[in-house]
Amino acid sequence: MQAIGNKLENMFSGLYRKNHIHGVVLAAEQGQIIYEGAFGQANREEGLPLTSRSIFELASVSKPFTAAGIMLLADQGRLGYDDLVQQYIPALPYAEITVRHLLTHTSGVPDYMTHFLMNWDHSRIAVNQDVLDMLVQDKPGLLFAPGDRWEYSNTGYVLLACLIEQISGMNFPDYMQQHMFEPLGMSRTLIHNRRHRPRELDDYAYGYVLDVKTGEYKLPDELPELDYVKYLDGIQGDGTVNSTAGDLLIFDQALYSDRLLSKEALNEAFRPVKLNNGETFDYGFGWIIKDDPKRGRIVFHNGGWPGYSTSLMRFVDEHKTLIYLNNREQDLGFEVDVLKCAEQVLFGEDYDRLPEPPRERQAVSVNPALYDRYTGQYRLAEDLVAEISTESGQLFIQITGQVRLPIYPSSETRYFLPSLPVELEFVTGEGVQADQLVIYSGDERDIAVRIAPE
Repeated sequence: MQAIGNKLENMFSGLYRKNHIHGVVLAAEQGQIIYEGAFGQANREEGLPLTSRSIFELASVSKPFTAAGIMLLADQGRLGYDDLVQQYIPALPYAEITVRHLLTHTSGVPDYMTHFLMNWDHSRIAVNQDVLDMLVQDKPGLLFAPGDRWEYSNTGYVLLACLIEQISGMNFPDYMQQHMFEPLGMSRTLIHNRRHRPRELDDYAYGYVLDVKTGEYKLPDELPELDYVKYLDGIQGDGTVNSTAGDLLIFDQALYSDRLLSKEALNEAFRPVKLNNGETFDYGFGWIIKDDPKRGRIVFHNGGWPGYSTSLMRFVDEHKTLIYLNNREQDLGFEVDVLKCAEQVLFGEDYDRLPEPPRERQAVSVNPALYDRYTGQYRLAEDLVAEISTESGQLFIQITGQVRLPIYPSSETRYFLPSLPVELEFVTGEGVQADQLVIYSGDERDIAVRIAPE
């Protein structure tokens, strides 16, 4: 174990010396920490370093916790996974959706973020009740019949938090604190909405993003194109669990026994969901599930939010754990490569070479009047549309079912997303408007054809 720990130390120290990583890494076997390292700053303004005790926003790594909160209620006999959600939230306008559908992202409920980006008063911070009110009042149509398909849904996990409150009679943060975090001894874990309900937290890791216009790292609150971090800050269930690497290891270990959840509940959690047509999809109750010929069963979840990137990987057959918490925006492809190298070391293997991040891209100045040529909808596939929009001189892209993201010019026709290995090119035909959107990702090239406005 010491040799593996030394290798991981050499690897991550080498990456940090090149200024390639900023975060906390933890590797464990049989619940014993093999390696833990902290690199970079928790608070750039005050010059405070990250430590092993630093608290991070987990983003979607919160979803396994929300799912576990529901499973606790099921173990107590207070709900069933195949109960209709309307049984507990009668006003919800979707009669066929079950608790299981919400847990497994098979409900078809549209993502709330799109609605709030377009229709919400951005001077107000939204909370879960606002999401529920939107569904009740606007009754947006389901994307598909419940159980027909799998499509990631943040809305589903907000509704699960609402269910927990409805059934337990407690607010979601208190329920999670009293029934999960405190019993497990996760003393540095909490539901935290730092803008909606600010509080002083010891050793808090603030998340930073790259301002591609200046080349500086800033809090996302300072960038107008990321203002949703403020007005969506009160929403819980799909994110907002804040924790440390050490506390995540406590949670990980609790899932090897019935300390938190029954064996029956854990079997449900780690079973791929079965769709209406009999096919399965590799997602359980808040966990992505993968069977690897070399590693065995892997259950994991990743998370991302402006300034944060998180990962909790559980190699359950080998009883190994890899945790990565990052508080400075970086290229996601590079991060995947880093974690792959760390996984190889954890399993006693050699990696070819340390990955190198792509160079940081900086936006060039173009006339925003050009954006009118590009706005509209472009079809990528039968049920997949890329919508290009503009707001206050900023261009955005939104793929069906995903959050709207800002894009920045590297030339008049080519654009990039800062943390994704993706480039976009607008192709103009005979007219003024672009009639094609070309999306480059690595060696892949996809062409989307304009469908509106024609």
